Amino acid sequence: MTVELFAGSSTGLALWVVAAFVVTFVVTRVVVRMIRAGRGPFRDTNVGEVHVHHHVYGIFLMLLSGAGEFVYRPGSPWVEVLAVVFGAGAALTLDEFALWLHLDDVYWAREGRKSVDAVLVAAVIGAFLVLGARPFEDTADEGRMAFAVTVLAHLVLAGIAIFKGKIASGLIGIVVPFVAVVAAVRLARPGSPWARARYDAARLARAETRFRRNRWDGVKDLLAGAPTEGRT
Repeated sequence: MTVELFAGSSTGLALWVVAAFVVTFVVTRVVVRMIRAGRGPFRDTNVGEVHVHHHVYGIFLMLLSGAGEFVYRPGSPWVEVLAVVFGAGAALTLDEFALWLHLDDVYWAREGRKSVDAVLVAAVIGAFLVLGARPFEDTADEGRMAFAVTVLAHLVLAGIAIFKGKIASGLIGIVVPFVAVVAAVRLARPGSPWARARYDAARLARAETRFRRNRWDGVKDLLAGAPTEGRT
C-alpha cells in the first residue's frame, strides 16, 4: 500500500483525493465558523460589493487540476499533486453545494445542510473507492451483455432509491450496490415522488412516522454549525 501511494495507482490516487477532500472540508468549516463567530484573523472575501464564496476557488482548482491531468498526463509525483488539488477543489465546491443548488446564500440556513449531505456522500463514495470498490470491473471481461446487465441493474436500483427520496443512498449505491438494494426495498420518504405516486393514506402515514425525526441533524450541526434561527 505504501508503494501504491507514490506509484500513481488508481487506489493511491483515490486516497490522495479523499485525504485532501476531508482535510480541506474540515479546515474550511473551522475557518467559516470562526468568521461567523467573529474570532481570529479570517474575514469574508469581497471584491467591491461582491462577496466571493469559496466554491469559486474550488471550481478553479478542479478546472486547473483536470486540465493538467488531461493535457500533460504527468507521472509521479505530479499526478499526486493534481489529485490533492482536485480533492481540495471538490471540498471547497461541495461545501457550498446548497448555494449553487438554490442560487441563494443559504449557507447558514436549514437548506445549507444539503452541503453537508453532499460532502458526506462524496466522502463515503471516495472511501469505498480507496478500499477497492469497483462495481463494474468484475464483469467487464465476461462479455458486453453481462457488463451491460450489471450496469443497468445498479443504475435501476440506485434510481429507485433516489426516486424514493433517498438520494444519498442512491448515489452511494452506484458504488456499493448493497446500499442501493436496501434503500430500494425499504419505505420511501413521505415527500418523495415514489410516495406521492404509489402510497395510499395508510402507507403514507407509516412513511411520515418512519421519517419524522432526522437522527443526522445533530451530527450535521456538530460538523457544520447549527442553522440560523428563523430561516428554513
